Amino acid sequence: MGEPDVSFFGCDGEDDKTSADYYFDSYSHFGIHEEMLKDVVRTKTYQNVIYRNKFLFQNKVVLSMGAGTGILSLFCAKAGAAHVYAVECSHMADMAKQIVETNGLPDGEVDDGVMLPDEASLYLTAIEDAEYKDDKIEFWSNVYGFDMSCIKKQAMMEPLVDTVDQKQIVTNCHLLKTMDISKMVPGDASFTAPFKLIAERDDYIHAFVVYFDVSFTKCHKLMGFSTGPRSRPTHWKQTVLYLEDVLTICEGETIIGSMTVFPEKEKHIRCMYFINSIQLFSSHVCFILSLMFCAGVREHIYK
Repeated sequence: MGEPDVSFFGCDGEDDKTSADYYFDSYSHFGIHEEMLKDVVRTKTYQNVIYRNKFLFQNKVVLSMGAGTGILSLFCAKAGAAHVYAVECSHMADMAKQIVETNGLPDGEVDDGVMLPDEASLYLTAIEDAEYKDDKIEFWSNVYGFDMSCIKKQAMMEPLVDTVDQKQIVTNCHLLKTMDISKMVPGDASFTAPFKLIAERDDYIHAFVVYFDVSFTKCHKLMGFSTGPRSRPTHWKQTVLYLEDVLTICEGETIIGSMTVFPEKEKHIRCMYFINSIQLFSSHVCFILSLMFCAGVREHIYK
């Protein structure tokens, strides 16, 4: 039996660029793919899922969306897939075709089948981060004697994508939503979820942190990984939502609220809005706050 084929499909057209085009352009440079390939948590998890569960791939037709360099497509081919269709809409598609040919695996819709990963969970926690907030946010209040706080307000709305030290975590981590990726429809990306955070120590809260876990539930043994601050860092890092006012909290006190998430349909394909409405219940005060963030506009810088 010969080696399986890998068919690579790119996207043509340079005129009339949309926000989706600019998104895919951010994946055209090899640097971002180097970062993803060197993300051992991500890449080794996929490799282990594929190689240790060959029954999911042997003699099957595989569709790899956003194939990048084609590494996951190559894993599937080596696992015994009958044919792999790799789709990549950035200019990296040209390089990926060469990679496939160099490795001896050259050369619609795929109904039903299995999606990997097939489950994702979104989590929320709260952190102390006075040093960064003073350096990057409060800085705008007094710039060489001038008030530039109008920029500060904009900086507050744009979340930071970075790696959070687990020592900064002040509360528990709350599960906001678990999604069955294989059954999702576009409207599922918009939702409102309640949350309850309980302080694990006396401290200040400067920001909320959002991260996700993924699971491969169709494997013989459940596999997956977390992008949370208590896990090994990944190239996805975490998303930090800074509060305008610092919260003082004591061990055992609670923050109760809801988070509304929805995509920006007009400006940018990767722009997501987060709206937090929270209440801090303590022995001293009941604090009510409504916050709005716009995430993702600069995400390509970090990913």
